[in-house]
Amino acid sequence: MPTPPGEFPPVPQDIEWRLPRHARSVGRARTLLRDQATSWELPPETTETATLLLSELMTNAYQHAKVSPGREIWTRCVLKAGRLHIAVSDANATLPAPRQACPEDESGRGLTLVATLSDNWGTELRPGGVGKTVWFELTVARRSGGD
Repeated sequence: MPTPPGEFPPVPQDIEWRLPRHARSVGRARTLLRDQATSWELPPETTETATLLLSELMTNAYQHAKVSPGREIWTRCVLKAGRLHIAVSDANATLPAPRQACPEDESGRGLTLVATLSDNWGTELRPGGVGKTVWFELTVARRSGGD
């Protein structure tokens, strides 16, 4: 039974993807998130922000996780009570931190972007001592009837 307009589903909705640690996985994660956002009927502005931020976290996990290329990057998306929580986990236990990029730097702005555009974000070591998780949250505007 569909959720009535203007309301969120009563139970959390979540999905997880396990992708290879490869450059192509960044684009694949964006596609999977856009498809899921359509299924969850997320507003376009939330979808675009979430896709951008997921892309940043996936790129970091791919580029900076100094582990064998065969290791997977896990992405989990949870929609609950008007909040979209997206987490990216990899096998490297080094916690990232935003840095001040110089104007001529070609990279180094990803976590600053995450901190600026998300409502909340953070990092944590994974249980069991293998790797870390970097996550962010966005507030999802309530759907209006007729949209």
